[in-house]
Amino acid sequence: MTRAGFHPHDHHRCIADAMRAAEAHCAAHRLQLTPVRKRTLEILLTEHRALGAYDILSRLDAGGFGGQPPVAYRALDFLTTHGFAHKIEALNAYVACAIPGDQADHAPAFLICRACGKVEEAEAEPAKGPLARAARAAGFAIERAVIEAQGLCPTCKDMPA
Repeated sequence: MTRAGFHPHDHHRCIADAMRAAEAHCAAHRLQLTPVRKRTLEILLTEHRALGAYDILSRLDAGGFGGQPPVAYRALDFLTTHGFAHKIEALNAYVACAIPGDQADHAPAFLICRACGKVEEAEAEPAKGPLARAARAAGFAIERAVIEAQGLCPTCKDMPA
């Protein structure tokens, strides 16, 4: 399954569906989706690219949620801890999860367009590929893997140079 980041889709429905899923997951697991957490998730869902914490903070501040860094970092910590967002390590930025909620078996790979900054999420299954074979050979137990690939999305790849 992939996120619709590189492909045409009904973006308003995409956001609405993801927000409904987040609200349902929080209700079912007795998690508090506070107004600032909800707005932070909406900000991430509005883009199909990774956003830095200070970019998110400026949008939160413009919306009346405050401009101090802990506001954004606490919301992002909640969202990443509970599987609603991911940190893109290479960019030190965040993106909404394409498969929000249960993170126990979720192993995403991120395809990052170096030209436009869009990010698409795909399932990586690192426990089944060459990384898993190397880990088994070394006697290593993988607990978490972050897979990020940078390149050009279909739109940017097809643009004339």
